[in-house]
Amino acid sequence: MSPYDPSAFPPFAVTVDLVVLTVRRHALCALVVRRGEQPFQGRWALPGGFVREDEDLGAAARRELAEETGLCAHDAGTPPAETSGAHLEQLATYGAPGRDPRMRVVSVAHLALAPDLPAPRPGGDANSARWAPVEELLEPEGAPPHSDEQQTPLAFDHGRILADGVERARSKIEYSSLATAFCPSEFTVGELRRVYEGVWGVALDPRNFHRKVTGTPGFLVPSGGTTTRQGGRPAQLFRAGGATLLNPPMLRPEV
Repeated sequence: MSPYDPSAFPPFAVTVDLVVLTVRRHALCALVVRRGEQPFQGRWALPGGFVREDEDLGAAARRELAEETGLCAHDAGTPPAETSGAHLEQLATYGAPGRDPRMRVVSVAHLALAPDLPAPRPGGDANSARWAPVEELLEPEGAPPHSDEQQTPLAFDHGRILADGVERARSKIEYSSLATAFCPSEFTVGELRRVYEGVWGVALDPRNFHRKVTGTPGFLVPSGGTTTRQGGRPAQLFRAGGATLLNPPMLRPEV
């Protein structure tokens, strides 16, 4: 092997950024933190941080998720019926030369999904944290903000990363069991439908939805119980089954 001189190459850092999504009050929301330090001090950003020297990317993402939300993550390849905690999967890599003014930084973004989460607590260099509807965070440039909280774009290239994460979630629930990651361990078909409606931002026909999600063998499995937590007559409770693909897929309506 020929001699290798690390100093011949420019140094760069690796970070993980997290698109943490949940459904709150029937709306798809993302976790954002207000930066307490430069660069972009005072701006809202996605949670994340630098990868430590002794950890791999998955470990760094799980650590940051635990620090920001208190959640433990499970392997994205494990069937939902056999897991607890947040769903975590790698989203994409972002490495434009000027994305971070401090130095060359490559970020490996991850997507995390979990049921209705409590109020977040800030950590690291963040001085506050909140859940925000993704439609508010992804407002096009020039559009009036829905609230005083979101008047400027997210720090760094986090607007693009968030948009990619939201699209990943919206597209994958068409054909996979990913929507059940937004539900508790036992849920009704109506609760699952409200997840789809919140993620897609549309209203769905209850009867057609029930027929589609119960039509794939093993996609939903009756848990043996019922609940009245949504009001009205007792509704049957289900849990995610071993089938991870919805066939035929649930195509999102045109909006």
